[in-house]
Amino acid sequence: MEIIVGKTAGFCGGVINSIKKTENLLSERDELYCLGELVHNKQVVDKLKEKGLIVVDRLSEVPNGADVVIRAHGIPKEIYELVGFRDIKLIDLTCPKVLKIHEEASRLVEEDYFIILIAQKDHPEAIGTISFCGDDSVILEDESQIDEVVSKIFVSNKKKVAVISQTTYSVSKFERCVELLKSKLRDFEMLINNTICGATHQRQEETRELASKVDAMIIIGGKNSSNTKKLYEVASKECNNTYLIETLSDLEISFDNVNVIGVMAGASTPKESIDEVVLYLSGVDK
Repeated sequence: MEIIVGKTAGFCGGVINSIKKTENLLSERDELYCLGELVHNKQVVDKLKEKGLIVVDRLSEVPNGADVVIRAHGIPKEIYELVGFRDIKLIDLTCPKVLKIHEEASRLVEEDYFIILIAQKDHPEAIGTISFCGDDSVILEDESQIDEVVSKIFVSNKKKVAVISQTTYSVSKFERCVELLKSKLRDFEMLINNTICGATHQRQEETRELASKVDAMIIIGGKNSSNTKKLYEVASKECNNTYLIETLSDLEISFDNVNVIGVMAGASTPKESIDEVVLYLSGVDK
């Protein structure tokens, strides 16, 4: 059986940066706090916890005098403001590409745009980014909400509309939403800024191409990883025999009529998880 592993599988630059810097910080101190999971991968976070990382959901759980890491997805604007009232050292490890979107959103607010953030509403990155978008803004999750969003724009009396995106959103879904928005907002000045990460785009394109050529496709990544779920959606459209797993222990696959199998992994998936799956597949006797 032939096994093809995607060239873009595994850690992206932003994740590598966050993990390496956190490991360096932990080597210098006994404990370090993090607001939420540093990255969306349980195996990675568990290893960091073993080294002294303490994951909390709220700033109120952090004691005075502590060092706090901001995770790769970023945090809401108000948390930056709250830290100013506490004896806490904030270490910002937000992905640089996410920080650029926060800066762009703040600029758009100043320029009096109504801002549409195309994103997964409950994703930490989206929660953080929308807080920089001002009162005249909305999160658009998919095309089914287009009419609702358009109504809010008309009520706002804004003359200009800007569209930005979560870095890990589906490229095809973003493009479809933009097309529909343009058709319904012809009388508005529109600014479209596709802020989907280039690495995300490349990974989705490689997944699409690979899935179209194999008999089965395995996507590896955290259960709460947005970009991993997008890879599964992309692969499923090209290959009916597609599996989404977090680790090898989740893999339940029939190898009947499978001669070529593709492997792709999300941006927060460690190399060890990928290698473990590939080693197992290499030992399958067909």
